[in-house]
Amino acid sequence: MEEVAGKTAFVTGGASGIGLGMSEAFLAAGMNVVIADLRPDHLATALERLDGSGPRQSVHAIELDVTDREGLARAADEAERVFGSVHVLCNNAGMGILGPVTLARYDDWDWGLGVLLGGVVNGIQTFLPRLLAHGEGGQIVNTASMAGVVPIPGAAIYITAKAAVIGLSEALRSELAGEGIGVSAFCPGPVQTNIREGGRMRPERYSDSGYTELEQELEERPNSPLWMDARECGERVLGGIRRDDLYIFTHREFREGADERFRAMLASFPDEPLDDERADNIRFLLSNPIFRRVLEQRPA
Repeated sequence: MEEVAGKTAFVTGGASGIGLGMSEAFLAAGMNVVIADLRPDHLATALERLDGSGPRQSVHAIELDVTDREGLARAADEAERVFGSVHVLCNNAGMGILGPVTLARYDDWDWGLGVLLGGVVNGIQTFLPRLLAHGEGGQIVNTASMAGVVPIPGAAIYITAKAAVIGLSEALRSELAGEGIGVSAFCPGPVQTNIREGGRMRPERYSDSGYTELEQELEERPNSPLWMDARECGERVLGGIRRDDLYIFTHREFREGADERFRAMLASFPDEPLDDERADNIRFLLSNPIFRRVLEQRPA
């Protein structure tokens, strides 16, 4: 989507942090933006801030819980009533759920996966038929994380969800390649956000948690001034949309860690000659053109 002016973006988790950075970048590029967010206080402050990013009539706010499928359908209807067709869907809503897996309880897994992975699934199920129906093309940006590429200890629930979002994005990219709809797996590194406040929004039905004390401690942790500004992060997402990038990475600092992981995977394959007959039988499983296209488009 090289030409984004006049197009409409729907951004979940759009009222703070990375989502707000995306919204600012999109508005500055001449887009209409629907910011959908669970927290009404964030929506109010976001509208005040976004007044300076573009025409006020280009922003519309909706209170939304991405785990509420009926609510998402209503939000999609409202977005279309206000701006017409939605062209860019940013499945960005999330929270930080951190702690050792030995402390996790079922409520932690159900809440974490329900928001971080289920919210992405719900956004796709709600908006993909609409993107296909209007036939004007578009882009789906699914917010994963560098933790889904270079995993760390103490975040099993978060990493499970984010790694799944990357795989989901790759699968969607393969299926939608001929439909004029691009799909990007967005994998940010550390950014200036309020992700540490996730525990505040934990629903009562998921209150049997092994992470209660950790969530309280996390909320007290300050952001480092060296973490990326959310607006800069949003600009990188905008650039990725314009280029139709499969992967949108923000931080050069993770490259060596990612390379180490991929080399470890390659080194773990059996060291034996290729079985040509078997390979011919399963040729359709052995590669995917979406990766080849990335390599062809990028300089060596």
